[in-house]
Amino acid sequence: MSTPHSPNQNHLLAALPTQEYELLVGDLELVAMPLGSMLYEPGVQLRHAFFPTTAIVSLHYVTESGASAETAGVGNEGMVGVSLFMGGGTTSSSAMVQTAGHGYRLERHLLKQAFDRAGLFQRILLRYTQALLTLSAQGAVCNRHHCVEQQLCRWLLLTLDRLPAQELVMTQELVASMLGVRREGVTEAAGKLQQAGVISYRRGHISVLNRQGLESRCCECYGVVKKEMTRLLSDVQYRQNA
Repeated sequence: MSTPHSPNQNHLLAALPTQEYELLVGDLELVAMPLGSMLYEPGVQLRHAFFPTTAIVSLHYVTESGASAETAGVGNEGMVGVSLFMGGGTTSSSAMVQTAGHGYRLERHLLKQAFDRAGLFQRILLRYTQALLTLSAQGAVCNRHHCVEQQLCRWLLLTLDRLPAQELVMTQELVASMLGVRREGVTEAAGKLQQAGVISYRRGHISVLNRQGLESRCCECYGVVKKEMTRLLSDVQYRQNA
């Protein structure tokens, strides 16, 4: 049986005290997020914030030549559309669904109303924004200084943290686009991991066979991001634990 959809599957929404949650939950709209769908595009006014539950969204930038790279990923730990409460309203990047699933969306003026009430919701969103900046900055360092195999390990681990299973439905072309590297580089790196018994790859499915082996081959960037995310969002289960 499939798990019933609930806003509580998103960690930021699950962190809200009952009073704040009840003010917000009636305005949350469950939406399907098909693979490859665009939640927003560069320079276009954002109309909704999205809180993924089972989907994963890639924030990425596409150059004039058509090359692209992911700046950050967002799953059930976060939200898409931080510029709505930061004051920008638009961004220079795109938001595309990289793993199909569901999430909840909230109309922009309702998000702003909830943010301006200055309760725990505001503090959680601001801390999540700092965590997102850490994720983006560490990714830039990793892509500049670490090899493709280490980058792939970091990306796989961060993606697995957002999924209930140890398998990803992902082509090498899409992974290469996320990392901003050539497909051949991803093929070589994935081949090394498969030969080492760390992953299994077949027909667009990547299964992690040995997570500890994946972590040992990764650079320090994954650990830095995880530590900072944990530090900033340590109370995301506030209401459920209470």
